[in-house]
Amino acid sequence: MAMEQIADGHGPECTKWTGQDVGVTRIVVLADTHVRPGSSRRLPDGVYDHLARADLVLHAGDVVTADLLHELEGFAPVHAVLGNNDHDLLGVLPDRWEVDVDGVRFALVHDGGDRRGRAERLRRWFPDAHVVVFGHSHLPCDEEGVEGQRLFNPGSATWKRQAATHTIGLVEVCSGAVVHRSIVDV
Repeated sequence: MAMEQIADGHGPECTKWTGQDVGVTRIVVLADTHVRPGSSRRLPDGVYDHLARADLVLHAGDVVTADLLHELEGFAPVHAVLGNNDHDLLGVLPDRWEVDVDGVRFALVHDGGDRRGRAERLRRWFPDAHVVVFGHSHLPCDEEGVEGQRLFNPGSATWKRQAATHTIGLVEVCSGAVVHRSIVDV
């Protein structure tokens, strides 16, 4: 199942993210935040600007504690999966998750595995997903996988490791299509 991407950011009955669009679902995509109570690591202020306009938050793991999940839930509903550092969230978060958002099927997993063979692997794991959100590497990625499946890693807002900057993902969906997606510096 190939997914149509609308290059100009406009879809049926949809317009770009202006804060007043009707019919657009705005999604903030996070991964690898590693925020612990008592730690100096925290979400940058710029993330909160995006969260204030979000209709949904997707988190691809390494949340670390439920405190951050509760904070995010104060902005919008949250779907999150278990990361390899989420020891306190064992039994709370699933390893994998799929959710339909306005006709677009999203899948979440923390570790998509080695880059070599990733597209084929994620297609096998999530054959019905239009967009697969993953994390673990802290490296932002927005690329086409097998049969038009979108592979999307938002990077990390708090711990960039080898990435050039701290980043998050923004996705807009409307009427069964992704009408906008970007990875933004925070």
